[in-house]
Amino acid sequence: MNSSNHNKKELIKKYQLIQEEHRNLDKILVKLQKEKTIDLLQIQKLKKRKLILKDKIVYLRNKIEPDIIA
Repeated sequence: MNSSNHNKKELIKKYQLIQEEHRNLDKILVKLQKEKTIDLLQIQKLKKRKLILKDKIVYLRNKIEPDIIA
């Protein structure tokens, strides 16, 4: 297996893990909001983490399949 192919597989694995964490955070936030949790600081931290993960998802997606400008 060449280095490029191995590298792409690692990126895909990392991408999937980050996507899963992002989805899990989304579920937690929905649950906290339904329960009318008052801990706004916790909710704010989770939302910030979710945004960071979203940026990483976009970055990794572009590394795995870069846009080709025709």
